[in-house]
Amino acid sequence: MSSFKKFIEEKPLYYKEIDHERVHIAYAMLKPHIKKPMVIHIVGTNGKGSTGRIMATLLHLAGYDVGHFSSPHILKFNERIWLNGEDSSDEILEEAHTRLYTILGQEVCEGLSYFEYTTLLSFVVMEELDVIILEAGLGGEFDATNVVDKELSVITPIGIDHQAFLGDSIESIATTKLNSIDKKAIIGFQQSDEVERIARKISQERGTELYFLKDMLNSLESETLVPNKTRLKPLVKKDLESKILPLTEEMGWSGYLYENTLLAISALDILGLNYDIESLREVKLFGRFYQFLPNVIIDVGHNLLASEAIVKTLKAKNQKVVLIYNTLDDKDYISILKVFAPVIKWVEVIPISTARAVDIDILYKNLKKLSITYKKFNSIKDENSYLVFGSFYVVEAFIKKN
Repeated sequence: MSSFKKFIEEKPLYYKEIDHERVHIAYAMLKPHIKKPMVIHIVGTNGKGSTGRIMATLLHLAGYDVGHFSSPHILKFNERIWLNGEDSSDEILEEAHTRLYTILGQEVCEGLSYFEYTTLLSFVVMEELDVIILEAGLGGEFDATNVVDKELSVITPIGIDHQAFLGDSIESIATTKLNSIDKKAIIGFQQSDEVERIARKISQERGTELYFLKDMLNSLESETLVPNKTRLKPLVKKDLESKILPLTEEMGWSGYLYENTLLAISALDILGLNYDIESLREVKLFGRFYQFLPNVIIDVGHNLLASEAIVKTLKAKNQKVVLIYNTLDDKDYISILKVFAPVIKWVEVIPISTARAVDIDILYKNLKKLSITYKKFNSIKDENSYLVFGSFYVVEAFIKKN
């Protein structure tokens, strides 16, 4: 058996087709050998990482043993499995790899995808904890993280992304993601009413307790769909928004991070888990509208929904930036650049290390068509404000150059 680092590096990150049954078979083999903490499952297009880290940090500081599984990582795999405030150590990962490989055997382990194997690895690493915050990778229903029973599903904003796997419409994408809900689910703020309609339909079919963040904050009674069709009063404290907004503004968090904070705390309220709102000051959201340098914000967003949220924030601040950018070839980067156009001075294209990157000449050609000034990125200048955006690859490439 090879080391974890060598074993995982040999697995491809990207698959055109995936066998959705194999991870269920593997988990059935693993399940009798591990303990099962409470699982909070996060599904959506945007905001999964920040929502999960807010919940995980608040629970950790309230005295719970908590882990956060997220993806992808920016610099090192260890970032994906966060344990009580720290990235997992090489030793912990190696020990879990040895145990998982022994339980499943060579044939099963080698047949699993990168994400499938590391998802199961996270269950081994985090089995002794009180709570696991489990972030879906792609989709929901067929995602490797959906093999476990969840106490609560947290649905962040759903938009168009990964169309090759999830479909070209909000209806198809939302259906795939929402088919992962189980006992209870909370739906965060959404741009499309279609998401709410589909959530209601699926929850009624499954007897899921369904909460809508907008109702929990704005009405005296929150319509909550439960098997006996009763109505539950909102669990969110009435003064929650007035307490959170000053804190998030003080920390320089953008509008979408404020909304993600409301969702995270509402989820904890539904489950009756303790937290101190003041602990928000200790939350570190590296890569999520993060002030990396005095004149540089980095954000790992890569789709249209993410760009719209950031542009909304920049417009509110009346701020224009230089956009350090690149993209994968399956993203709707033309629409993304159109959204950014009003708030950018120009674009600086940074090379990224992946075969999935868009052809640089095609990117330049489309920037020219959009009448956006562009050049190749070399270095930052003190007199400019920058936004680094486009994917985890873009942020990683920028950090390594700075």
